[in-house]
Amino acid sequence: MRPIALLSLSLALAAALSAHAAPATRDYAVLMQGRSAGEQKVTTADDGSVRVEFHYTDRGRGDRSSTGWRLNDDGTLREYSGRGNDYLLTPFEESYRAESGSARWKNPSESGERALTAPAFFLPLQAAPEATGALARALLKAPQRTLALLPAGEARIERVGEYPIAGRDGTVTLQLYSILGLDFTPRMVWLREDGRTAATIAASGWFVTVDREFEPAVAKLTELQEAAGARWGADFAQRLTHAPKGPLLIRNARLFDPRDLSVEAGTSVLIENERIVRVGPDAQVRAPRGAETIDARGRFLMPGLWDVHKHYSSTEDGALDIAAGVTSARDIANNFDTFLQRVERFDAGSEIGPRVLKAGFIDGPGPYAGPTKMLVSTPEEAVKAVDFYADRGYMQIKSYSSLKPELVPVIADRAHARGLRYSGHVPATMSARQFIEGGADELQHMIYVELNFMYPKVEDTQGMKRLTAVAEHAHEYPPEAPKVREFIDFLKRHRTVLDPTMALGEDLFGGDPTDKTPPGLRGVAERLPPQARRNLSWGALKPPHGKEEAYQQAFPSMLKLLKALHDAGVTILPGTDAMSGYMLHAELEAYARAGIANAEVLRLATLTPAQVLGVDKDRGAVAPGKYADLVLIDGDPLKDMRDIRKVDAVFKGGKRFDPGEIEQALGIVPRKAAAGAR
Repeated sequence: MRPIALLSLSLALAAALSAHAAPATRDYAVLMQGRSAGEQKVTTADDGSVRVEFHYTDRGRGDRSSTGWRLNDDGTLREYSGRGNDYLLTPFEESYRAESGSARWKNPSESGERALTAPAFFLPLQAAPEATGALARALLKAPQRTLALLPAGEARIERVGEYPIAGRDGTVTLQLYSILGLDFTPRMVWLREDGRTAATIAASGWFVTVDREFEPAVAKLTELQEAAGARWGADFAQRLTHAPKGPLLIRNARLFDPRDLSVEAGTSVLIENERIVRVGPDAQVRAPRGAETIDARGRFLMPGLWDVHKHYSSTEDGALDIAAGVTSARDIANNFDTFLQRVERFDAGSEIGPRVLKAGFIDGPGPYAGPTKMLVSTPEEAVKAVDFYADRGYMQIKSYSSLKPELVPVIADRAHARGLRYSGHVPATMSARQFIEGGADELQHMIYVELNFMYPKVEDTQGMKRLTAVAEHAHEYPPEAPKVREFIDFLKRHRTVLDPTMALGEDLFGGDPTDKTPPGLRGVAERLPPQARRNLSWGALKPPHGKEEAYQQAFPSMLKLLKALHDAGVTILPGTDAMSGYMLHAELEAYARAGIANAEVLRLATLTPAQVLGVDKDRGAVAPGKYADLVLIDGDPLKDMRDIRKVDAVFKGGKRFDPGEIEQALGIVPRKAAAGAR
């Protein structure tokens, strides 16, 4: 667009914003995976004050808030108040006020005061989606379209483009903007030409808040926003991917082999194209003509890590995984309208991310249904759903809590007939034992092992009960109890695999309800962008009065159970279901704290997933013929598992990634820079 046209657009927008032309109340639909999950009502009074009523329900959880604010002339908040409950149904109150050159704010995990020497926008911790629209409008008024944020940080807005969108009342031109500084990558918002919020779309269409006028156009809005995100991700990948021009030789490494848990110093690895062609002592591996050579300087070299419990939803997810050494992953539930394209971009190198195996998500309808469009009620629908995923290259089925128990064997049999694995959350009114007897190959989350001991006393596990029951009673089931030993033997006999997500469990059961930093990310969170680190956690469960000691014992009890399962020979696969990259490190540290030997933990994170998921021909070890997916560690995780965080270089198919470069590009203080500052 020409400069004169841009100036005219900005002037028109500014005039529209000051005219208060918006209707008194605007209604928004809240959608999860295309299904109605709640609503947002935005009411603007004659004096310009705004009141927002927002709620959504997600499997018995979900935010509910009543918030309001008044604006300064520059669009920043003059005062704000809100109350309601957060995602885990914990009550909150939040307030902010700016007057006499000073700003004050308070919520359950933050309180502060700061002198205001320039305009700044307070971003509420429990913000309704409309707060993003308010921030966008303030940024559009600001000099250089940039504002300081409170409690910390800075945001900048850029115009992505304008698009004709067919609404219920005819075609309307909407503007797509990206806001930088809120997350690791841009957060996008759709505005009308007069500045009113049209839609906010998060997590590749998983969560949408849209003006009801444009509800029929959600698919189009998501498509356009995804395309804009893909363009950003392609530029990001081009800048940060280092591809050798010919063969690549890594010399003088201490190579860890998960096949026999050995470590060989003075080892060279020769890579051509995307495969390893030779591994051996330095003196026996020559550099081919034109080869690029990297001196590992005696550092620890190992196969790329796995995370078997992912939900890739934004560009930073893949980049954070690669920066942390995660070169292989399994995505275990996603929006199949957009997810397949993301995996294709990972494979093509136009977006940074690991090699991803796909698990298709199935649930049954009902008030606690999971966030998927694939809801089944009959055997015919269940078979059709399995075939849908099998025909699109998925290697596994994951079912969820609202599935009818009688459909478990139907899904298991069809999945196995199509060559797919089957796993999931245990359906409500069913025990983990019954789920496995019905044909499941794997369990997601340690809580379902714990809940098996409480069945049928705790039978309906669709809502918060599945969390609170474990918090209250896990300590009652030590590994030496006969009931526990018998079930561990049952899992071993059935060759059941467990994806325990222990770091997530520590966040829920071992964290501080007033602290939004998961225990596994302490020491990392301080390096993250200020706004990104405010919402790293769902928040730990708050114990009811009199249950504090039981809640405190829950996670230590789960660690003891994990060790007992491992010692008995039950296969464990490390996954996170949480923040990419760093949380996988926390998962492995939890295994080591449970008492599993460090070398065995590294095998669980490399070779074991490749074997279980059927790709060990290409992955899981550093050996000729396998993909050149490697991690160079500036430390020794065999001695101290915390050293797994000291990732110095990552190779995926022989292409090199510098974790510090990726972190810096995502607004994260690189590990080495942070260490040097201490």
